[in-house]
Amino acid sequence: MPRKAQVTTIESPDEATVQPGMQALQRGLHILELVASRDGPVRFTTLLEASALPKGTLHRILQTLIDERYLSLDDRSQSYALGSKPFQLAHRVWDQFDLRGAAEPELERLADLTGEAVRLGIVDGDKVLYIDQRDTPRQVRLANGTGARSAIHATALGKAMAAHMTEAERQRLLKDVDLESFTDKTIVEAGDLGQQLNIVKARGYAISNGEQYDDVSAVAAAILDHRARPLAAIGIVGPSYRLPTETLHSYGREVIEAARRISGNIGELAMSIAINPRPLDIGRDDIACAIPGEDFLGEGPFWDADAQRLHWVDILAPGLLSGDPATGERSFRPMPELVGVAIPKASGGFVCATETGIKTISATGEIAVLAEPEADRPGNRFNDGKCDSRGRLWVGSLAINTEPGRGRLWRVDPDGSFALMEEGLHISNGLGWSPDERTFYFTDGPKTIWAYDFDAAAGTISNKRAFAEFGPGDGVPDGLTVDAEGYVWVAIWDGWAVRRYAPDGRLDRTISLPVPRPTSCTFGGPDMDRLFVTSARIRLSAKHLAEAPLSGSVFALDAGVTGQKDKIFAG
Repeated sequence: MPRKAQVTTIESPDEATVQPGMQALQRGLHILELVASRDGPVRFTTLLEASALPKGTLHRILQTLIDERYLSLDDRSQSYALGSKPFQLAHRVWDQFDLRGAAEPELERLADLTGEAVRLGIVDGDKVLYIDQRDTPRQVRLANGTGARSAIHATALGKAMAAHMTEAERQRLLKDVDLESFTDKTIVEAGDLGQQLNIVKARGYAISNGEQYDDVSAVAAAILDHRARPLAAIGIVGPSYRLPTETLHSYGREVIEAARRISGNIGELAMSIAINPRPLDIGRDDIACAIPGEDFLGEGPFWDADAQRLHWVDILAPGLLSGDPATGERSFRPMPELVGVAIPKASGGFVCATETGIKTISATGEIAVLAEPEADRPGNRFNDGKCDSRGRLWVGSLAINTEPGRGRLWRVDPDGSFALMEEGLHISNGLGWSPDERTFYFTDGPKTIWAYDFDAAAGTISNKRAFAEFGPGDGVPDGLTVDAEGYVWVAIWDGWAVRRYAPDGRLDRTISLPVPRPTSCTFGGPDMDRLFVTSARIRLSAKHLAEAPLSGSVFALDAGVTGQKDKIFAG
């Protein structure tokens, strides 16, 4: 049977310790916490079971909370959700938020951890204003400390905050700014800067490697409020010789964690920085590092059976990759924007799902627009995709900041026409079809793999149902493939593993991997019995990277079964 997600529980107050006269208040607050802990509206029976209160008492408390606008009742579904009052109070909390006081422990922690200067900054007009700093005891110190102002476009703190602004806010902020070139690394073209800010938003942190001063580098993350809007940024700053690019990226997770702690995690969406503990059985002889690498976010593997090569993408580099598992050789083609998947097309070259639309890349490298299904959603990007047996591209989208409910699933036909197949998704991800083409599988992270009835002739899906569900501690289902026996293989992000599920949703086996963040998988090799698994190193700490140094490589394992051939795009 499918694994069911665990239900979040909130410990009820110990009424024996409640001060006299406060019992009703404690019960009301407990009910609010129960409602707030759920992903959606909650029915009365659920609250009755979770609270263990008498039915009449619960009714009275709920009615009082509704009257005071702390809760709202949907008459049609008879379910309860948070009302308007908590949101009004949240605005007041942020109006009175002591930013420097909340940041002080994290400034100290990062300074102790790295031995480098740590800064807290806010946007002040068209500049970054540094409002607090912890200096390093090392010999080299930074001249512009607390009270200094720096360019937004050339600093890690500035770019971290600008990345989380709306497009209109970015344009207003930067239109009157002189995009001065401080060094030969400074980005001064507005279009190029906009693309980099979207990459920053997807990564969760920004780096500045000698962009304002040749010999100074930094990494920073935005501190977000309850609406996921930037309040400030916290960053690690130091001499470039002590902070090379790989070190900056290894500190990315640390500044994200610091930013979340400062805001009390209120601005946190679904961007993952926690991983499960390393499993004990990762020393398997049948798992090999087929193509070594350091991909930020390797995804979308496609096995080219004719060339005996693997194609995949690094979403956040961003770029297209190709490699030979027999030799470990790999090549990289940079892309101008985030890219979710690249699939060979019948006429040569690739079809790619990018940040802004579906593009084609010719054999000589020319990029052209094929379709723009989400031209109305500039805050989204396209993610994973695959082609069905008729050569139609199925591709999902998600919000760059992983805001729930903004993702959609599209079918793109060879002539560039497109159709909306599903919406209201969280993180559109892995796709695949059963060997008889009657079932379509689709991952909507972080919790569920869905199954649909599939009509191959019409290119339609119906009868959506949960195939496998994941709870806390399971990791997150990512890219998937279906073998020749109809079993579903899925990479488990933050889970150090791939899993195989039977067609009825039963977990068949779990295979541990030497990296915490496998991202996707496909079958290949001369006999189609090798499972290739891409992986990521994004937002892994220096400690995690030391524990899993092969993160960002492509792995191969003997699956014991054969897979289905990946399908090319018919255009």
